Amino acid sequence: MTSEQRFLRNAITDVLPDLPEVSKDILEETLQNLGVETYNDFQFEEADLLSALRPIQARKVLAAWKLQCQTPETSSSSVCASPGPSSTLQSLSPRSSTSSNSCQSPDIDWVGTFMIPWEKFPEELMQSLERGKRPSPKMRREMVRIVVREMLQKNSCISKINSTDVAKKMVATYPQSLQDVIEGDVIGPGYLSLVKQLQNRIENVKRCTTPKIKQKHQSNESDTEEVPPEQRATIQDTYGCIKWDLKFLPCGETLESQQETTEKLKRMSQQSDANPEEVKRLMKMTFYTQRKQVNQGKNIKYLLEEWPFWFDELGMAVHFKELTGVELKETFIKNVDLKGKRLLNYMNTVCMNKNKKFLQAVTKFKVMRGELIGCSEDVKEMVLLLLSYFDEKEDVMFCYVEDTCLAGEVQMDQVHLTPTIVVCGRSCYSSRRFMLSVDRNIVHNRHRAEMKEGMLMFGSYYCFNIHYPSELASTLEFLQRCFFCINPEKGTKVEKTRTSRLHVNPRVLTLIQKLSDHEWRDA
Repeated sequence: MTSEQRFLRNAITDVLPDLPEVSKDILEETLQNLGVETYNDFQFEEADLLSALRPIQARKVLAAWKLQCQTPETSSSSVCASPGPSSTLQSLSPRSSTSSNSCQSPDIDWVGTFMIPWEKFPEELMQSLERGKRPSPKMRREMVRIVVREMLQKNSCISKINSTDVAKKMVATYPQSLQDVIEGDVIGPGYLSLVKQLQNRIENVKRCTTPKIKQKHQSNESDTEEVPPEQRATIQDTYGCIKWDLKFLPCGETLESQQETTEKLKRMSQQSDANPEEVKRLMKMTFYTQRKQVNQGKNIKYLLEEWPFWFDELGMAVHFKELTGVELKETFIKNVDLKGKRLLNYMNTVCMNKNKKFLQAVTKFKVMRGELIGCSEDVKEMVLLLLSYFDEKEDVMFCYVEDTCLAGEVQMDQVHLTPTIVVCGRSCYSSRRFMLSVDRNIVHNRHRAEMKEGMLMFGSYYCFNIHYPSELASTLEFLQRCFFCINPEKGTKVEKTRTSRLHVNPRVLTLIQKLSDHEWRDA
């Protein structure tokens, strides 16, 4: 740190010792841009500091500095006795460098001198910020657009942009206004949610030049060789996974021991008193073989014969946890308890006026549900309302058959290839038996609670490398992000179509933001 920088930092700390470090950095940068080198230079107006400080703070520091300017001897640490040339401070600022060097010189701390363009914000937005009120979603989006535009002008090399530091600067100036709520939970520093919005906006700007899925270019030498699964996989396969393909067997394991354990699990599946803990231990031990078989393209019928526990709640929970790092059952039930009622409240009040079709759907489900209560009934209503809200096809997720229909009697040509819940009855509410079909194979028909079938249905998309059908893209991604807590920053699980898809489904993001606004207003 140069003597000029030390002088400015000491001058700031003496007057505002409790100011956050990020705010101190912003103020120091502002003073540098104003050309301040000694206490004699503290001769400016309050307006000069409003880009870095709130009005009261600006008045406070100006009064203190003007007093010290009259008695400079009180500050032994100042460099007023030997003022340095202004060129020294100018050399510290990246503004002296041309924009053409921004990408060639990534070490330049452009964020350190980046100024939030408060003067470009709409009057309505600034009024909210000044009064400590949370801006409306429309104003917040406009704010993000303006800041990202300024960021791109400051640093044309998009890959070097640090959204986190910029968001910290914004929140440091208006901490009360920019505190945010995501999915109903206060997440602490407001910049965390602001970072996401800045990053999403940057991705939107980039999307016209960045392909969604990178094409894999293979050399001539590999034409006759087997392509490794990790190179053959599409982004939909690995999306949200942390152990999609394992390179090594567990310590002490061989292919022969894996096969022996597989056979043992088959025998245990025929027993009514199999030890659940032992089943979980063996399923975890053979996770390597399970992934290899799925990634090699083994069909569902083969996997069902080889791994009967895998298609039950116990075994799928083990595989799902190893694959994604998320507890399948515990995470879903916890979030249903935390967010289910709030989602239903929003759907049954605010969304009633969305359109006539949705109003009809809400009325229909209320009549069908009747007086039924309980968590499982809430889940049924929640999923059905989400399908109606996003205007997606219920018959792609549910297939309705006669209430006396057995697994072998289901007309499979009426069932979709993707994971489908087969409802034995006229509605989810009146049915007392549900089955799960994957790739037109009934893989589970024991549960009477649709909530368990719903968990297995969702888990199947990940465990067996199945892409979300485009007809259910929004509903499944909303469940994924809000109820199963899988939130990848990049990629998509939706099947590849001609329609380009963003990393975060905008319809899902909009609903999450509307829910947050609704809960914030009701708080």
